[in-house]
Amino acid sequence: MRTFRLVIACPDRVGIVAKVSNFLASHNGWITEASHHSDNLSGWFFMRHEIRADTLPFGLEAFREAFAPIAEEFSMTWRITDTEQKKRVVLMASRESHCLADLLHRWHSDELDCEIACVISNHDDLRSMVEWHDIPYYHVPVNPQDKEPAFAEVNRLVKQHEADVVVLARYMQILPPELCREYAGKVINIHHSFLPSFVGAKPYHQASLRGVKLIGATCHYVTEELDAGPIIEQDVVRVSHSDSIEDMVRFGRDVEKMVLARGLRYHLEDRVLVRGNKTVVF
Repeated sequence: MRTFRLVIACPDRVGIVAKVSNFLASHNGWITEASHHSDNLSGWFFMRHEIRADTLPFGLEAFREAFAPIAEEFSMTWRITDTEQKKRVVLMASRESHCLADLLHRWHSDELDCEIACVISNHDDLRSMVEWHDIPYYHVPVNPQDKEPAFAEVNRLVKQHEADVVVLARYMQILPPELCREYAGKVINIHHSFLPSFVGAKPYHQASLRGVKLIGATCHYVTEELDAGPIIEQDVVRVSHSDSIEDMVRFGRDVEKMVLARGLRYHLEDRVLVRGNKTVVF
């Protein structure tokens, strides 16, 4: 069923829900899902509504025009999207295939409601897997001594394919600050949740030596501060002294796949609202 997704963040006060609900009711809007959250610490209110598109007398542009006075009255940061317009996703990867393969499978199986515009990689290892799905594959090698040309090409490809979101599916390069700023809130990353412990190479080997009992993964938006952006989703799996390093790596890959897939789904469904470095996920 085609729906419109209305997502709102604004300073908290009395009457927000009533005003929005009355607006929708006055236009015969049928709400199929409603989520609200009042953050007492920040004093902000967050809202997400799904409305049956076939019950409204207008499309997105007319909706925006009609709703604008209410948004101005309540100082809202807001957006309205149409589920009929699929978001365009650019995937980026290096040599590890587990996250990329999982997302491709979910997309191929219609579990992810999006268009995968292309895959960009700094290695050529995963080309055959991607092209089997009839998705363009771009090999953009990164020169450690001069990374600027590579990231200029990445930026060109992202713009060329009109990406709504970029997913770093174990892309093992750090995006430059200017790209982080340009695509703020539009680049999703996944990493193991050992950070800030066990930094650098072979984190699972380091963790095994410390006898950790939990392995996890964190999906977050990329910011200029490395691995410190707003968190979208996290999960953990228990391990014990009897698990080998190979077991821990396998468990880690499994949880990374699940967390990244859920985080991307939340983003595609307009369920993530960002305020500062914190998210509300409906």
